[in-house]
Amino acid sequence: MAADTGSWRLYTLLRFFYSLFFPGLIICGVLCVCLVIVLWIVRRHLQRKKKSVSTSKNGKEQMVVAFFHPYCNAGGGGERVLWCALKALQKKYPEAVYVVYTGDINVSGQQILEGAVRRFNIKLTHPVQFVFLRKRHLVEDSRYPHFTLLGQSLGSVLLGWEALTQRVPDVYIDSMGYAFTLPLFKYIGGCRVGSYVHYPTISTDMLSVVKNQNTGFNNAAFISRNALLSKAKLIYYYLFAFVYGLVGSCSDVVMVNSSWTLNHILSLWKVGHCTNIVYPPCDVQTFLDIPLREKKVTPGHLLVSIGQFRPEKNHALQIKAFAKMLNEKAAESHPSLKLVLIGGCRNKDDELRVSQLRKLSENLGVQENVEFKINISFDELKNYLSEATIGLHTMWNEHFGIGIVECMAAGTIILAHNSGGPKLDIVIPHEGQITGFLAESEEGYAETIAHILSLSAEKRLQIRRTARASVSRFSDQEFEVSFLSSVGKLLT
Repeated sequence: MAADTGSWRLYTLLRFFYSLFFPGLIICGVLCVCLVIVLWIVRRHLQRKKKSVSTSKNGKEQMVVAFFHPYCNAGGGGERVLWCALKALQKKYPEAVYVVYTGDINVSGQQILEGAVRRFNIKLTHPVQFVFLRKRHLVEDSRYPHFTLLGQSLGSVLLGWEALTQRVPDVYIDSMGYAFTLPLFKYIGGCRVGSYVHYPTISTDMLSVVKNQNTGFNNAAFISRNALLSKAKLIYYYLFAFVYGLVGSCSDVVMVNSSWTLNHILSLWKVGHCTNIVYPPCDVQTFLDIPLREKKVTPGHLLVSIGQFRPEKNHALQIKAFAKMLNEKAAESHPSLKLVLIGGCRNKDDELRVSQLRKLSENLGVQENVEFKINISFDELKNYLSEATIGLHTMWNEHFGIGIVECMAAGTIILAHNSGGPKLDIVIPHEGQITGFLAESEEGYAETIAHILSLSAEKRLQIRRTARASVSRFSDQEFEVSFLSSVGKLLT
């Protein structure tokens, strides 16, 4: 009797849900139609707004090309790509209007342009209009201690909406990796859209870290130690990767900065027909002007590191390896050694990170041998590279590494991480000769630093010559040709 009652209740419940199915389907259909209508109205409004502010020259309406780069006043490799891309486009399409969406509200447009000259030795030939965004805090990683990828991605949509409502372009290029803005500008803004991908928001390597329960800067120890949390995060990552692939596939043109990035983007976005490698521009010629000789201007040896003070750059590994090498060589007679960390700070989080690195050097007892140079000028950077013996790089799966190329062109011996772009594209043999060294662990870095310093001056000079000869493929001129070839379909 109880079994019959239970079966009857289950049957009644199923009938109830079945009775809701068709009404629910109709409601969902109506809501979808309403959403489409609303989006169409918004798009029409934006197009009218665009026409009302459009300008013409010689009787022809000017094309508006916009770059989405919320941190354009920073001093990293991504910013160098931005300014070189603008310079190349202005050279070929001088009639167009160029816009940069930026969140650097504490500086003027003129100050931003002066910073590009000071840091990168790049001066634009035509004016640039800056659209200042006040909601950049929505993409700050510190705002999302948990579900950071999702939070920043959704925040970028809101920031992109602010940008779109202020200025509607004809061509939209995301030059900083905010792929979730692509469908917004393409389907709502009616723009032709392109992407220059420095680093995929999520990668198969990140999935592997979580799957194997390894601790990393993007996988906290309390998660990696818990099997249930690791499985939950893995599901979250897979879902995010699926959505990331969908929004990325909206791009009409995709440019990636290395073979490593290409492999990940092809597996996630699946747009091989419009994806090309465009190596980032490195001011190779300026650094090649530095005389190639054994560094003897100052006593001892100088080690330099170039890169923004972001967590993934892993500057702590450089300091630890340097301290380990000093401690192991303490009993030996060796020249004085100094490590100089050169980089840009984007915000208070980066400044705090520098303070923590200073504290680390004090705790390891090497504070007298470690210096920090923040947001220095291009001339200062060049001076340090002219004196350095070794260039250090420690980021795992660095997408490319402009700083690595600059070190090699300047005549330093590079010691980079054995992964990503450095391994696949940069620190590779040239005409059968080595161009630098790769390492992974603290011990590996310490041993390789000691090995480089133990080489004869003649051997170091030979490696420098080979490295210099290998970097011509990363010049500004090569970037200009590749970039214009890829982006051309957006502007014609």
